[in-house]
Amino acid sequence: MLEFNLEKELVALGYQNVCGVDEAGRGPLCGPVVAAACLLPVDCQIEGLNDSKKLTEKKRELLFDVITEKAISYSVAQASVEEINRLNILEATLLAMRRAIAGLDVPADFALIDGNVGRDFPLPVRTVIHGDAISPSIAAASVLAKVTRDRMCIDMDAEYPEYGILKHKGYGTKAHMEALRKYGPTPIHRTQFIRFLNDGQS
Repeated sequence: MLEFNLEKELVALGYQNVCGVDEAGRGPLCGPVVAAACLLPVDCQIEGLNDSKKLTEKKRELLFDVITEKAISYSVAQASVEEINRLNILEATLLAMRRAIAGLDVPADFALIDGNVGRDFPLPVRTVIHGDAISPSIAAASVLAKVTRDRMCIDMDAEYPEYGILKHKGYGTKAHMEALRKYGPTPIHRTQFIRFLNDGQS
C-alpha cells in the first residue's frame, strides 16, 4: 500500500492541505487533456490504490467512488482541444492542472505534481517523477483524471463512431491512424498530433 511519506513530510514543515495532482490524456490524438487534484486525509487507507495505468478499468471505476467519498476535497478540470492546439500539449496540461487545483473546495497550500514540470502554479509545488506510484494523493488524482477522460471517450466515440475511440481511447493506434486517413480529422483531433496526414508519414 502506498504511504503518505511525502505528504507527512510537508505537514511536518507546516503545510496543512497537501494535494496530489496528475493528468490523463497527454498522448492521444484527440480530445481534451484532463487533470485532477485530490486532497486526502494522511491517515486515509484506500485498498488497491496505485498508478491508474497499472489498474484495470473496473478497478479504477471502483476506486473512483472510494476516492471521491474519502477525499477532503477533489477537483477535475480540463484543457480543450482548442487550447491544446493553441498552446501545445505541455502548456495545456499545466493549465488543466492549475484549474484542478483552483477548483478544490478546500484550498490546498501545497501541491505534489506528477512529472518533472511545475512552473507558474499559484502555490508551492514539488514535482515527483512517477509520483502516481509513490504518493497516495497523486495516485488518487491519477485515477480521478483517467476515469473522467475514459468517460469522455464514450461520448467522443458516440459522436464519431468510425474512429474507434472507445477501443483505443484516442491513442495513435494503427486503426486510428487508418481511420484518420480514410475519413480525415474531426474537430476533436489535435492538429499538432496529426501532422502525418500532411506528410504521409505515420
